[in-house]
Amino acid sequence: VQLQASGGGLVQAGGSLNLSCAASGSTAGINVMGWYYQAPGKQRELVAFITSGGTRSYAAFVKGRFTISRDNAKNTVYLQMNSLKPEDTAVYYCNAYTNFQWYWGQGTQVTVSS
Repeated sequence: VQLQASGGGLVQAGGSLNLSCAASGSTAGINVMGWYYQAPGKQRELVAFITSGGTRSYAAFVKGRFTISRDNAKNTVYLQMNSLKPEDTAVYYCNAYTNFQWYWGQGTQVTVSS
């Protein structure tokens, strides 16, 4: 499974971005898809995940600001990020779970200026 993330960029505080992550290859049976972020000098942390059935879970710091969604037909997961803050600045990675393995995308940079 290959994951291609896109949609990052530079935005002012209070702005919005929509990240996309498309899966290709052996995509049949992908269960969980999610987003993590990694700020400079820090560990990678979960932002949100969504199951194939549509169950969602969010990290506390993004609740009410970010929305994860998924198009199973396109094997694509999205992360709509609103009310962005400078502390959201990080590389955002998507991942997917299938065939008892986790797969990771290459990451997309999100920079929020104050």
